[in-house]
Amino acid sequence: MKKGNKRKNGLRFVQMLLTAVILMTLNGCGTKEARPVMQQKENKLVSGNEIVLEPETVSENSSISGNETVYEEMSEAEEQAVAGEGTVSGNQIDGDRKIKGIYVSGPIAGHPKMDELIELVDETELNALVIDVKNDDGRITYHMDSGQVKELGASMNLVSDMDGLIRKCKEKDIYLIARIVAFKDPYLAEQRPELCIRRKTGEMFRDKNGLAWVNPYRKEVWDYLVEVASQAAADGFDEIQFDYIRFSTDLKPDQLDFGPEAEEKGRTDVITEFTGYAYEKLSPLGVKVAADVYGTVIDNQVDQDLVGQQYGTMAEHLDYICPMVYPSHYGPGNFGLSVPDAEPYETIFAAMTRSREVLEQIPGERRAGVRVWLQAFTAKWVKGHISYGPEQIRSQIHGAYDAGYEEWILWNAAVNYKREALLTDEEAAEETGKWAEEKAERAAVQENVSGNDEGGF
Repeated sequence: MKKGNKRKNGLRFVQMLLTAVILMTLNGCGTKEARPVMQQKENKLVSGNEIVLEPETVSENSSISGNETVYEEMSEAEEQAVAGEGTVSGNQIDGDRKIKGIYVSGPIAGHPKMDELIELVDETELNALVIDVKNDDGRITYHMDSGQVKELGASMNLVSDMDGLIRKCKEKDIYLIARIVAFKDPYLAEQRPELCIRRKTGEMFRDKNGLAWVNPYRKEVWDYLVEVASQAAADGFDEIQFDYIRFSTDLKPDQLDFGPEAEEKGRTDVITEFTGYAYEKLSPLGVKVAADVYGTVIDNQVDQDLVGQQYGTMAEHLDYICPMVYPSHYGPGNFGLSVPDAEPYETIFAAMTRSREVLEQIPGERRAGVRVWLQAFTAKWVKGHISYGPEQIRSQIHGAYDAGYEEWILWNAAVNYKREALLTDEEAAEETGKWAEEKAERAAVQENVSGNDEGGF
């Protein structure tokens, strides 16, 4: 049993009450002028800026301004007042803890360092691990008992004892999320060329890194992904998180042939349809279903059409939607910030405030919870960047909290997480209280200033 679990119920109630204070402060005392300005027209993946990522920071969640990288992308929910039950701005509670996790690659999951990561989760506010099951190369990271996986020879022995690893994590009460990369699958594309995306000339499409993608319009690809996900659920994972659940940003539609299905369905249609199909197949297995999406698709139609991810629509077919809102991935001018990477709190708060606004427009009760991906790396390639350490990570976390969200995951491609950036459950509760007090004080000062201006004094 995780250390401190006996105290968590009480602490969780305190944290929820403190969060309520924050939300009431923001809704009742804050002013529009104090919030970041949204600039949708500049919030695009297609700005054409060339970004070169260093190996230790390249990630599945790291496509910036329309540039593909070697690694890229990471129940109902109704907004209610926090009173010990219900939801907050689309986050699920379901009588259970709020998920706070870190990403773990396949090689690290099978390395002795994994014991250190489990200890880190055990001793801090963390309670979840996102582990590569189907990675960016299209390979399964352990010997999976799946007919198609075996037929393709897709398994690797990166994690030699996945059963043992899952058992060890469960003994520590750690929530396990299986990261499954979807349509960026060079291995499947090479093994089954009939499933790949092709140019109109007939040759296989490859992105700028020379990697082939499979065609999201092909039902056979859907079934393969569902089979892999189903087996991960049977092996003990609590949640399936689809990554690269989209089209490549390197695609030039007028040069490609997606088959006859593409004549009747657009990109957002087919990605949303797959999302619903996967949920329908996996949900009965007792596993949660989630998807990583670009942060910019929250409110940018250009980016939605480019990659096929429509934020609000996808959220109607998932348990969780996970926007990748890393400050380094927003260009100059986004949210009214000259260098978003240098303003971690403001960037996350602005992006996630917009997330809340978009999801609140979904009719009915079917709305995914939101778990935000946060930046745990320094983006040295960004002009005007800052180093990301404990202060910047905590600022992002509180940006999400202040926007009404309580679940988050840290991304570092090298799986290098600093203990100093994380708190114990007790420290997290204390920090939340102090943050609420400081926010209330700042809001009160701002209100007094605004009142004096209006009074003409």
